[in-house]
Amino acid sequence: MKFALIVSHFNEEITAGLKKGALQFLNEKGFSSHQVDIFDSPGAFEIPLLAKKLAKTGRFNGIICLGCVIQGETAHFEWISMATTTGLMQAMLETEVPITFGILTTYTEEQAIARSQDNSENKGREAAAACWELVATLSQC
Repeated sequence: MKFALIVSHFNEEITAGLKKGALQFLNEKGFSSHQVDIFDSPGAFEIPLLAKKLAKTGRFNGIICLGCVIQGETAHFEWISMATTTGLMQAMLETEVPITFGILTTYTEEQAIARSQDNSENKGREAAAACWELVATLSQC
């Protein structure tokens, strides 16, 4: 089994914590570093295209997407959040490869920090767990 892990550079202090959580989960499940390929993305908006392209290669059983969008003073937050969510869902349905949404969409930086800490509440960890579980379930279909 092989996973792709896409990590946004935007809000890197947050996404580094999400990445750590995802990798810890996969390590606990017995995956080695050669079973997880890590890909960088400039931001959350660009993740759906990269996820779809990776899914279409046939090299990955699942794709875990990690990013962070924090609300600012303009509508930019809403547009990026919606576009990323819709894009990832479309990519998953079109390719039939599990693509999980580990993209924080928070109102404050404090909320993002709390969701990227080194603990069981880490949303990167949850995205990796969801991807792993979906891959396992689909393998029985």
